[in-house]
Amino acid sequence: MLHPALAGVRAFVFDLDGTLYDHDTAIPGAVETVTAIEAMGMPIRFLTNTTSIGRSAIAARLMRLGFQATTAQVFSPGHAAAQFLRQQRWSAHLLVQPGALEDFHDIGQDDEKPDAVVVGDLADDWTYARMNHAFRLVHQARARLIGLGRTAYWRAERGLLLDVGPFLAALECATGRQALVFGKPERAIFDAVVADMGVPAAEVAMVGDDIACDVDAAQHAGLRGVLVRTGKFQAADLCVAIKPDLVIDALADLIR
Repeated sequence: MLHPALAGVRAFVFDLDGTLYDHDTAIPGAVETVTAIEAMGMPIRFLTNTTSIGRSAIAARLMRLGFQATTAQVFSPGHAAAQFLRQQRWSAHLLVQPGALEDFHDIGQDDEKPDAVVVGDLADDWTYARMNHAFRLVHQARARLIGLGRTAYWRAERGLLLDVGPFLAALECATGRQALVFGKPERAIFDAVVADMGVPAAEVAMVGDDIACDVDAAQHAGLRGVLVRTGKFQAADLCVAIKPDLVIDALADLIR
């Protein structure tokens, strides 16, 4: 049975890195827990701010780690942004890693006069020249600025690494333009996941290791917020004003 604090929950949304797996290794008990929740007949979705690979590759990674995941169950900023670009019929200058291009396969790429500049996680490929070119496209050519999340940092095998947020904030500061953002902590992506599951938000639990982007953002969207003490969790997270609906040591604690 589910943890007593989750009474009334009928569906789950799981963060990935730091919650289900750590450095390409499934966190002990995570596979069994997700499998057990699905066996209860509860819909699940995987919600990630990963922008380095496309969503089919994300699903494939989950499968390799033992999770039963389909591409349709994965929600990512790249997928959401590409859907928006298709709807608008916009071209784009893409600041994303090669592995993420699959989500934008049918989007017209224009590096000189695009309708939008899409900012993802370029990791070590960020350079002054790339930032400055993006700045000019938004500031002078009036391209729309699109961000694939506002996460400040994430935890990798080599330690904490800057994510999309700081680079997007720099471009917003320099151009004076507000970015259209897809991904956590923006409410739109939580609304999309809930609508896809067909369950009222109040009966959905978001489980993650980020007190702000997972827990607080989910609660503002009407979901329950469950904080797990793995991944990027720090003891200081429990000293802020954000109050999770439940704090657990690991994913396996969802089930009693």
